[in-house]
Amino acid sequence: MATLNRLSELSGYIPALPTPFDASDEIDIAALERFCERQVNAGANALLVCGTTGEAPNLNRAEHDLIVRVAVNAARGKIPVIAGTGSNSTSQAIELGRDAEAAGANAILSVVPYYNKPMQSGMYAHFRAIAEATGLPVLLHDVPARTVCGLADDTIARLAERPQFAGLLDATSDVTRPLRLRHALDPDFRLLSGDDATALAFFAQGGDGCISVVANLAPGLCRAMYLAWTQRHTMRARQLATMATMIAAALARESDPAPLKYALSTMRLMSPRLRLPLVEPTSETKAAIDAVLARVSEMYPGYLNGDIRRARFSGDTAHFGTASAEATHCW
Repeated sequence: MATLNRLSELSGYIPALPTPFDASDEIDIAALERFCERQVNAGANALLVCGTTGEAPNLNRAEHDLIVRVAVNAARGKIPVIAGTGSNSTSQAIELGRDAEAAGANAILSVVPYYNKPMQSGMYAHFRAIAEATGLPVLLHDVPARTVCGLADDTIARLAERPQFAGLLDATSDVTRPLRLRHALDPDFRLLSGDDATALAFFAQGGDGCISVVANLAPGLCRAMYLAWTQRHTMRARQLATMATMIAAALARESDPAPLKYALSTMRLMSPRLRLPLVEPTSETKAAIDAVLARVSEMYPGYLNGDIRRARFSGDTAHFGTASAEATHCW
């Protein structure tokens, strides 16, 4: 149960990684390896692959397996790898979960079944069947904007009675949810925001961390914001959260991960290529992204990588502490 114990300490920022494609529409393994290593070196607290940002619906089973294995090799046991294994078919979700376990993942992320609109009893049975088919910890993923159905608090509490259910990725933007859920859950159950724009408010209500799109672009900014919050530097946390929210707004102009991949391509980290039905963002969205990245580079040099020592705060010249302290993971 060592993995379960590690997941019970998970907090801070976890990037939801995009999947890079090459000119032949194949997975760009070299770019994926470099990007995973960049996140590990930047202080990510875990890696999430094959989620929404990873274009999971457009990956076949062999590609899922390949991506998980690349991430596991890049993490080298330093941080957990969480594999998205969601499907609206319970049997397919079970297959993906077993594949992820065989590939060395530390946990799986399982989304509420989309399109077929199950009742709460059906969701409960779905997640129970997935958990019973693998020995890995399961993180539940509630994102009603994409699934139509939402996971009820009572259903989460029922599932959380089994220790294998390790946490919830809450993408509802309901920042009051940690307050509602915390009293009904074991303290080790992780409550993770799936919305960069409201992450700080989620932390303030008892949330443990954020599975983040913004952390792909500005891991240093996200780490610094979370560290400021945990050290009770509230004003600094708010300043940094304001910038993170600006980035999130630019990335949300069109469907994820199209804007993110464009932004990463400007940093020469991966191609902007996507698989249909997704296409590259409009020129207006690209201009908005260019503007916000320029502002981050000007105001917070170093924060587009893992360096959290070089921020300039308006009217505040204090630093966060020593480099060794800043490099400490938050899980």
